[in-house]
Amino acid sequence: MNLFYLIAIALGIGMGFLLTLIFAHLPEKWLQDYDYDEKAPNFRLSKRMKVWPHGVIAAIACAVCYVLAVFFCDKAYIATFRPLHLVSIVLLIPVLVLVTMADRLNRIIPDQFSIFIAIVGILTIVSDLTEGSVWFSEGCAWYIPVLNKVIGSILGGGFLWLIGFISESFLGREGMGQGDMRLLFATGLITGCYGLIVLIYVAVFSALIFAIPLFIRKRIRVAKEEEIINKSDNPALTRRRLEREKAQIHFADDPDYLAFGPFLAAGCAVFAIADPFIFEKVYDMLVALGVYF
Repeated sequence: MNLFYLIAIALGIGMGFLLTLIFAHLPEKWLQDYDYDEKAPNFRLSKRMKVWPHGVIAAIACAVCYVLAVFFCDKAYIATFRPLHLVSIVLLIPVLVLVTMADRLNRIIPDQFSIFIAIVGILTIVSDLTEGSVWFSEGCAWYIPVLNKVIGSILGGGFLWLIGFISESFLGREGMGQGDMRLLFATGLITGCYGLIVLIYVAVFSALIFAIPLFIRKRIRVAKEEEIINKSDNPALTRRRLEREKAQIHFADDPDYLAFGPFLAAGCAVFAIADPFIFEKVYDMLVALGVYF
């Protein structure tokens, strides 16, 4: 086996279990809403990663991502040795795993995670300027790769902001969390305009795979509740009791909630580790459209 694959596996496993330790020591306020009140009746302490199953999942996820990065980026980043590109991937994957765990366990994406991802995004801009980018020819103007990342960030964050604005304005409910918006703003610096399409595609379709069974489960649960209500001696009282029980559930434990952050993180990870491979597949299309600089 190639030495780089062994390094990727060892680094991924070590990084995954390290994340468990890091997550356990995160400040409580990072994993709570801005206006959380410890005296509120439905307040609960944030959930933390455990070695099993979260640490094991994190270790496997990091190891798999690093191995795939070696596979897809061997010629572009390892054989030609672009250290900044490699460092960006090594730093990015663990924080994407942390985003996934935080949103899954506590329905929150700490701003600190998005800031870290944005810093990695700035590092990718530096790497594009100093080591070159597979998405642009060597003769393109220096500001083109920079604009690609900046515009990708603005479009990503702006896209989710628009969804949230429309949902709150016309439907009267939150359509997209602020954490998701900040996350996509930060990951846009990683992917740029071209990669943003990949990120959103992966995020939306992978989310649908989980959303459909969740929707079916909700319909079954609602049907069972209606059956219980209709069979009870006092339907109105039973309905109010069930509604009170639902109201006591912490918003992060809502069984009908599907966190979108993990899917955004997955989309960003897919682009980051398969960047050169994706470029090879769409190169002819970029040239035909006149958007390869």
